[in-house]
Amino acid sequence: MKFLNKLFLACSIAALSSSSLMAEGNDKFVAISSGVKSIEMNLNDEKFTLMRNQKAGNIISELYNTTNRGTPQPMIIAPGVETLGELEFIELMKKAQTDDNIAIIDSRKPGWFARLRIPGAVNVPFTNFNEKDTAIEMMEDEMGVEVKDNGELDFTNAKTIALYCNGYWCGQTPGMVKKAKFALLKMGYPAEKIKYYRGGMQAWTSLGFTVVGDGK
Repeated sequence: MKFLNKLFLACSIAALSSSSLMAEGNDKFVAISSGVKSIEMNLNDEKFTLMRNQKAGNIISELYNTTNRGTPQPMIIAPGVETLGELEFIELMKKAQTDDNIAIIDSRKPGWFARLRIPGAVNVPFTNFNEKDTAIEMMEDEMGVEVKDNGELDFTNAKTIALYCNGYWCGQTPGMVKKAKFALLKMGYPAEKIKYYRGGMQAWTSLGFTVVGDGK
């Protein structure tokens, strides 16, 4: 009798687990979020369909399939700078399509940007913030910062910027935000307008999200 009771309990748990799995996967596609398979976007004049790879057994890009990388970056890289997950980052991508006050920025060197990147992002290499002139030029061109006649920087219309680099371990975005000689925060950029997608390309590709580049 005890054996039958245990068997019944085991079968009941299995049935509940199976029902739960079916409920989570009943859309029959790999979802971005509940019930969302894809999002049509037009960001920085780049039209694309944002979605996760639907192929069973899809393998992560060889650019990001190793784990022997650098030391993980902290979750909060500076006071006031918000750290984003994928869904929050995508929400900013969606808003940036019609809001010029939001910029999606890839902080890696141009070679990495050309090989594989998140579609719709603009490239502002972190190395530009090693020199004052190039730091100011990048902030003027891509981030809405204005230079007054007396040379002072005006951040009144500074954009909300969502930055990413290679992954959890990559120091390029943290360097651009706070460590470089002329880092954003050191130059006066408002911390609340800086968003950090910590997972970067490693997290993005591990989830099979849409990418572009010649290393695809």
